[in-house]
Amino acid sequence: MADIKHVGRIAKTGKKCIVVFRTLPGDAFNCLIVLTESLSESYHDALINLVDSIAAQTSSELSEVLARSVFPDGSTMLPSLHARGLLVKVPTDAVEMIPNSKMSILLSELNQIIAEQLGMSVQDLGLKDLESKTEVKEIATAKDISPDTAKTDDLGKTTSSSVNESVETNPEQLAKKYRSDADRLSKEAAQLRRMADELVPIKKKVAVKE
Repeated sequence: MADIKHVGRIAKTGKKCIVVFRTLPGDAFNCLIVLTESLSESYHDALINLVDSIAAQTSSELSEVLARSVFPDGSTMLPSLHARGLLVKVPTDAVEMIPNSKMSILLSELNQIIAEQLGMSVQDLGLKDLESKTEVKEIATAKDISPDTAKTDDLGKTTSSSVNESVETNPEQLAKKYRSDADRLSKEAAQLRRMADELVPIKKKVAVKE
């Protein structure tokens, strides 16, 4: 079975979680997660199905996919999770990523590896993310709660009153968001074509001379 991205657990308690942001804008040592046990059945199933999707598994940040996906009730996933207080900010060294049943790695260590592959420091990785997350940067103000001591009902409280409000009400920003989404989808489509070609190369048609 292939490794699965974005799935983790709280290191001290073993509670399963989905990592929405691996780092926060300008803050490389904290992340934003959703505890799966805090979700209703319909939200849980929809989120897990999304995580398993090709779009999520080919994206480095789940937040990018959540920002353009909807729950069964029609609400956009990312702002809906925020509005319902289902997001929680925790240190990256408090979360273990579990890509499969036989492997685990602290998110802090994974971020370090990714930063090294990109030729930058972890701090620079957080700053780099600031540019790509400006549309949802208010989510980064999630209230700090200790994941190993707090109750599930207390997790995920955020201090900002809205997410993407300015994007939804400002035509220029909304247009910018659509263009950004289009660029991401184009890149994902190109990557999927490359993956398909690697599995089954396209046979070039040979012209028949008459």
